[in-house]
Amino acid sequence: MSDTTTAPTSPVALEAWFDLQCPDCFQALGDVRALRETYGDRLDVQLRHFPLAKHKHAYAAAQAAEEAFAQGKGWPYVEALLARTADLAERGEPLLLEIAGELDLDAEEFDTALIDGRHLLTVDADEAEGKAIKVTGTPTYVIGGERLDGGQSQEGLRERIEEIADRLLKG
Repeated sequence: MSDTTTAPTSPVALEAWFDLQCPDCFQALGDVRALRETYGDRLDVQLRHFPLAKHKHAYAAAQAAEEAFAQGKGWPYVEALLARTADLAERGEPLLLEIAGELDLDAEEFDTALIDGRHLLTVDADEAEGKAIKVTGTPTYVIGGERLDGGQSQEGLRERIEEIADRLLKG
């Protein structure tokens, strides 16, 4: 009897370095959504935080997103938040809690998480790693060891990510 089973291939990781107050990151969501739909569980899209100093509420937004992931609705929260970047600039933390409520997340726990700083280390670690790999703007992607900068232009980025993902998946 021969064993012809093969181990399932692990998904390819795509790191999406975002500032959650960045309008360009909102524009990039369409590509991220399309990539997640095209590749399903073969592409592990990971949100990485790179809050830019020019965006006053981006750091708190990154912490809120981490709480949303902890509560099981990370990507829906990120999408809802990025759709309201202008509103976030004006309203700040109250908007973070409002969006949590709209998504039926525990808004009280969100508030507590923002106060106690339970996600600070995750955001700080992402920011430090981003600086180490020379992320300078958002959105930036890393796949297969290649850094693709979408801060200047997102033109052709999705196609380039697909080429790399296809190559890595064929292995």
